[in-house]
Amino acid sequence: MLNGERLTGTGRSKLTAALALAFLGAVTSVSGTSAQSAVPKPGASVFTTDIAPILQAKCEACHRAGSSAPMSLRTYEETRPWARSIKARVSRREMPPWHIDKTVGIQHFKNDISLSDQQIEKIVSWIDAGAPRGDPNDMPPAREWGNGEQWNIGEPDLVVMSPKRVVPAHGPDWWGDLEVDPQLTEDRWIQAIETKPVGVARRVVHHAGTTLIQPDGARESLSEFAVGKYGDIYPEGAGRLLRAGSKISFGVHFHSVGEELPVVIEVGYKLYPRGYVPKHKVTEVNVGVINGHLFDDLDIPANSVTRHEAFAKLEKAARIISYQPHMHIRGKAMTMDAIYPNGQAQTLSSVDRFDFNWHVAYVYDDDYAPLLPAGTILHTVGIHDNTAANRLNPDPNQWVGFGNRTFDDMLQCHVLLYYMDDAEYQQQVAERQAKKKSQTTQNQ
Repeated sequence: MLNGERLTGTGRSKLTAALALAFLGAVTSVSGTSAQSAVPKPGASVFTTDIAPILQAKCEACHRAGSSAPMSLRTYEETRPWARSIKARVSRREMPPWHIDKTVGIQHFKNDISLSDQQIEKIVSWIDAGAPRGDPNDMPPAREWGNGEQWNIGEPDLVVMSPKRVVPAHGPDWWGDLEVDPQLTEDRWIQAIETKPVGVARRVVHHAGTTLIQPDGARESLSEFAVGKYGDIYPEGAGRLLRAGSKISFGVHFHSVGEELPVVIEVGYKLYPRGYVPKHKVTEVNVGVINGHLFDDLDIPANSVTRHEAFAKLEKAARIISYQPHMHIRGKAMTMDAIYPNGQAQTLSSVDRFDFNWHVAYVYDDDYAPLLPAGTILHTVGIHDNTAANRLNPDPNQWVGFGNRTFDDMLQCHVLLYYMDDAEYQQQVAERQAKKKSQTTQNQ
């Protein structure tokens, strides 16, 4: 889950300003500059044929009217005033928000939205050349986007709605649980799941996570809405069980925005056919010292950069589906290693520029998802920057420990995986090795 906090007056203003500066990179638009095109040199990149397709593929999901970004980048007229800001954010790999360290670990992900080196070079050279427009007739067809209410996992088979709440125009942040009994009468296996606010609720929902409360009272975290995370689609033949008689708890964080607004949150489930039982049950391992949380052990002194470690042992062989670091505004980096039973260690993934504004679950490609033998230890290392160099830091002179508020911090690594027996583990390893060998032969 993300964090909840109570902020009023100056505290809220400072945080809002810090987040705004972080999002915009503290770079102003080119005010007073005409959107008239520079004359392109022969062979130079132009907006219509070279830049617009990149923006459509990598940026428009957020940078369009009515979405989460502060400006739209769908047309030349919308994009040109932000040229300097785009160059700064793109060249530093701050946008699109993909924070995987490209020098270490696995680099193959299903949801990779990062720009290639060639795309970055093309955007930067276009801006350096004066951001020429090119022939307006060469613009690609406008990409069709929904109204923001569509499901990223596809149309669900079951939708459960939270109780309606009204968030006041002014007041402290509210963090709590909203429980629903959806009257489930049969066991069904989940193939994909997504949690999302409805309509204007997006303006006041900081985060929302859904937890399944089993008939025996056991609780299982299922899904989360936060900027940068938009649902989970499980591998074919893997799923999570939705038991008859279970209840759904919406863990939410609301914040006032100066206008009284109603809030409803939905969780959608795509289900396997009735009677189908997937071979693998997906589960979440939250790597940490005590139930996924660093409580007394999270010690971040003032004006310091700190390093903390967390461990989780896999008692059975496992296939890792995704990796999602979670820290707060002092978070700087997090690495996940595998320590094998023979003592050897391997870095699986590393986020070297953690950004609290974006909560991304990095989903491994099927052919590269880590296959780990029984007895492997997942080892995470988290770095927190509690100095003035951290542009989001509200007070580097303040000691910080574990807590739910934004001004507190956390160190969690949410890992989706499924377990398997040793025979299947050996089979999957052999199949992957054979496939790589075949691909290598074909490429020679």
